[in-house]
Amino acid sequence: MIIPKTTQNADDVAKHYDNLDRFYREIWGEHVHHGLWRTGRETPLEACEALSHAVAEKLALKPGDTVCDVGCGYGGTSRILADLGAEVTGLTLSAAQLAYAERAHPRANPKLMRQDWLENSFPDASFDGVLSIESSEHMVDKPRFFAEVARTLKPGGRFANCVWLSSENPGPAAINHLLEPICREGRLPSMGSESEYRAMMRKAGLEVTGFEDLTAKVWRTWWLCLTRAAKGIVTDRSYRTFLLDPRNSDRSFAITLLRILWAYRSGAMRYGLFAARKV
Repeated sequence: MIIPKTTQNADDVAKHYDNLDRFYREIWGEHVHHGLWRTGRETPLEACEALSHAVAEKLALKPGDTVCDVGCGYGGTSRILADLGAEVTGLTLSAAQLAYAERAHPRANPKLMRQDWLENSFPDASFDGVLSIESSEHMVDKPRFFAEVARTLKPGGRFANCVWLSSENPGPAAINHLLEPICREGRLPSMGSESEYRAMMRKAGLEVTGFEDLTAKVWRTWWLCLTRAAKGIVTDRSYRTFLLDPRNSDRSFAITLLRILWAYRSGAMRYGLFAARKV
């Protein structure tokens, strides 16, 4: 497990997304997650929606199924699942993300709320499906994250998890110059490998039924983000002001974009999609 040199907690994660709210929407779009390029001809939005649909396929949803989207961001995937007939509850730590989603996309389903998954009050066996797209990385206590997934799933319920992974045995250079700074700058309390995630899910009572390494199909997300950020820095003074202001604890995001792109291309980092069910 890669552990950053500075301790990260849920408040740090929330502040990170609140501080970078505008930049995330302008650079990433309303889907604050990777795009999935299966053919290479998809537009960025089509690629992001393709990842959401890949997760939906793992959940094998039926009309009326209850689903929890842990770390829903602006609710993009939650809305897709709702349009497929599910009753969706989406959770985010970010007040800015929730406010934007409610303002831009007012609707009863999905039901979005500001809630820490590790402090949720959902009854046992609440959901037919639980998903997490790039939010487990932000969890301070990952074993507890999976334990809550298992607790809140109905017997036989499905779980889909898109996750940033370290390679199994990264070298010192990869850890010191890529993975540890990515955790620290991206507010990740830790970053696990595929085998570590499998072990945590198994211990929580979740049976892994499938795994896809999607690294080769998602890495271009970061090239796209890097070019958008570079354009903003060149053409928009507010970008430069933000990056040069030492009071902004998240101003390193431009460097982080480069680190993540190189981590993928060098093999130090992987992107995986797990499918599991409650035993």
